[in-house]
Amino acid sequence: MSDMTAAETIEELKDAFLFLEEWTDRYGYLIDLGKKLPEFPPELQVDENLMQGCQSQVWLVSHMEGDKLRFKAASDAMIVSGLIALILKVYDNRTPEEILATDPAFLDELGLQKHLSPSRSNGLHSMVKHVMAAATRNKS
Repeated sequence: MSDMTAAETIEELKDAFLFLEEWTDRYGYLIDLGKKLPEFPPELQVDENLMQGCQSQVWLVSHMEGDKLRFKAASDAMIVSGLIALILKVYDNRTPEEILATDPAFLDELGLQKHLSPSRSNGLHSMVKHVMAAATRNKS
């Protein structure tokens, strides 16, 4: 994990997306990000960690580690795994306050809204809501 702020991470993602002009390349980038997700323990792949509103299976868990909120997530779909990686890159290992101060509008700025199926887009927004709810619950 780098020492970049959420805002710096978002700028880096925007640069990567701008650099890749074709959406096929951007999807490839997302899939590569998803392949780099840390191993998600099988014992956490239970119904209570399953996200509702996602077409594919998405498991998402969070816990506090010191003053930082940590997330682990996995999906059975490659592009969705990439979307998870994108969200974790921005929101994992941050204080709840920094998470809540980081507007998820960057997802639309990356052009994801226009290029994802409605169900993937809904799932993406469900994941962000879940992250924000976890931050709200753990805020000091």
